[in-house]
Amino acid sequence: MRVLITGATRGIGRALRDAYAEAGEDVIGTCRGAKPGAGRWVRLGVADPAAQAAMAADLAGEAIDLLVCNAGVYLDKGQSLETGYPAQMWADTFATNVAGVFLSVQSLLPNLRAARAAKIAIISSTMASQENAPGGSYIYRASKAAVLNVGRNLARDLQPDGIAVGIYHPGWVQTDMGGAGASITVDESRDGLMARFADLSIAKSGVFENWDGRPHPF
Repeated sequence: MRVLITGATRGIGRALRDAYAEAGEDVIGTCRGAKPGAGRWVRLGVADPAAQAAMAADLAGEAIDLLVCNAGVYLDKGQSLETGYPAQMWADTFATNVAGVFLSVQSLLPNLRAARAAKIAIISSTMASQENAPGGSYIYRASKAAVLNVGRNLARDLQPDGIAVGIYHPGWVQTDMGGAGASITVDESRDGLMARFADLSIAKSGVFENWDGRPHPF
C-alpha cells in the first residue's frame, strides 16, 4: 500500500508516517522545509499551487492507495472577540486548512484514480461540529467546519471512481497544538485513526467519526 501524508513532520502526522513505515508500507510524507531524515519526502506547502503542481509532477504515474490530509494550523488560539481575529489570520487559516486539503486532493486525483479502491482521510476536528459549539476559536472552528463540508461533497463526487472519503476527529491529543493537558496520547490517536482508515470503504464514504470509531455529531 502506498500512503501519502501531508504535514508529516510532527505530531499526529509524524506518528502516522512512522507507523506505516514500520509496518512496511510505502509512505510518502510532505514537509515544508528540509527533509527530516530517512524515507520518502516531498516538499509541499499545501496552500501553494506551484508546490502542488511540482508534487503532482514528481509523483506522476504512482498510484496512491491512501491520502491523509493532515496538514493544518491553529492560529487564533486565545484571540479576543473584541479585538482579535484579524482578517489576514482568517485568510491564512482557510488557505491551509480548507484550500490546502482541496488542492492536495485535486493534485493527486490521477494517483488516487490509478489505485484500486483508494481512500482519502481528512483530519478535521470536533471543533467542526455545529451541534457542539461552545464559542471561541472562531477561525479554526470555521475552517474545520468548512473542510468537513469539503469532505462530504468530495465523497459524493468521487463515489463513481470508487474513492472513499472519511473525515475524522483525532481526539484532544498531547501535541504542540493540543497541549500537554490534552486527554489522549499521540499513540492512542494514531492507533485509532489507523483503524478508522482501514475500516473506511465506499459504503461508508462521507463519515465523520471520532478517532475511536464513534460517530461524531455534525
